[in-house]
Amino acid sequence: MTEAMTLLEEAGAVLKGHFQYASGRHGDTYIEKFRLLEKPHVTAKLCGEIANHFRKLQPDLVVGPTTGGILLAHETARQLNDSTNAYFAERREDGGRYLGRGFNIMPGQTVLVVDDVLTTGGSVRDTLDAVVDAGGTPIGVGLVVDRTNGSTSFGELEVFSCLEINVASYPADRCPLCAAGIALTLT
Repeated sequence: MTEAMTLLEEAGAVLKGHFQYASGRHGDTYIEKFRLLEKPHVTAKLCGEIANHFRKLQPDLVVGPTTGGILLAHETARQLNDSTNAYFAERREDGGRYLGRGFNIMPGQTVLVVDDVLTTGGSVRDTLDAVVDAGGTPIGVGLVVDRTNGSTSFGELEVFSCLEINVASYPADRCPLCAAGIALTLT
């Protein structure tokens, strides 16, 4: 077992049962990011892994999607160096994300995008689009947990995750957990 999995399990972040994910799909394992984020020493340890991996690329900024990505961006930027700022990308009402609240990216600034749990990649893609729309240059994606076991890519960008796991998920109408009558928990 990896150190990241041990930290997540000790934090109570790895839940077993029958869950409906934000994507609408169902599965038997859920990573509750808030059990991680409520423990600063665990968050710091995992963000340190991300920062150490991407230090060589010297990002100017770290950007994460709301909600969990805010804390991860802050802690990762803190561990990179004192001149690295942390921003977050908010949801737009019409879909996608944007950098609001006066966050300003100078043309050509390099940006590391971070997120907590990768399931479909939608939040990361929307955050990358927001960075590009604001004039930034994405240089990598750092994740705490990649539930796709490394199968999701973001073009040419380097991707690093503290933990890669393969969690089976099913369309709601073909879910074996539903067929078995196991109570569903909405996430």
